[in-house]
Amino acid sequence: MASNADLPPLAGRPLIGVPTQTLQAIDGIPDGLPHSWVMNDRYLVALATVNTAPVMLPLLDHDIDALRAIYERLDALFVPGGVDMDPATYGAEAHPLTGRIDPSRDAVELLLTRWALEDGMPFLGVCRGLQVLNVALGGTLVQDTTALFPGAVKHDYFPTQGFARDYLAHDVAPVLGSRLSEAFGTHPFAVNSMHHQGIERIGGSLEATACAPDGLIEALELPGDAFAVGVQWHPEMLLHKDDGTLRLFQLFSGAAAEYATRRAWAGPLSA
Repeated sequence: MASNADLPPLAGRPLIGVPTQTLQAIDGIPDGLPHSWVMNDRYLVALATVNTAPVMLPLLDHDIDALRAIYERLDALFVPGGVDMDPATYGAEAHPLTGRIDPSRDAVELLLTRWALEDGMPFLGVCRGLQVLNVALGGTLVQDTTALFPGAVKHDYFPTQGFARDYLAHDVAPVLGSRLSEAFGTHPFAVNSMHHQGIERIGGSLEATACAPDGLIEALELPGDAFAVGVQWHPEMLLHKDDGTLRLFQLFSGAAAEYATRRAWAGPLSA
């Protein structure tokens, strides 16, 4: 068996794929504009801060071969926040409180996430990204926590309501032995909160590794050696304010670098 010294050197920073979103799916953006794919720069800046090379991914849901070719060049997948998932993706009818959806984004993110989990590619999802991880493995969502989750605290501290994106809304309690506790320790810590939907039924073999004070699941992880973590808050806004958040991104970056080295040794994922 080859030692680490025998492995091919890692050529630069690991490449992190960040799916985009359709501009017209965002609240307040009128229809009729030229079709565009966009993404908040905060995610990309946060990933670059921990020595990775983030790249935005197009929503090529009608060209799976092209999407696969892009995927096979990645060393990790980061799924960011955004609009609501279409309830049809988890077998539910849309509730009146479900907001705007982005079907192309749903299709691409679910496909990329399933590929990543199958291959053991490192995965980190935030806010909507946590929900994509859950739905990708057969889980379901609460379509509005205020109306449909009994005893819910306020989770929708949106900037459109005047709240700063780094406003610390409530504590979460990490589970001992989780990757989350590896980053943050075992004591509750404060997070921001900009969502109105949440986890209902957990998908597949995912495990809940943090909850809010009302019991709503705030983090999920896939057990095993591969890095697969989703959190309901927005850590990209807290990276320079919180050591635990920095460690979470560093753990993800380290996992991506290790995956890149193994991939370089093994060769391409497909011929």
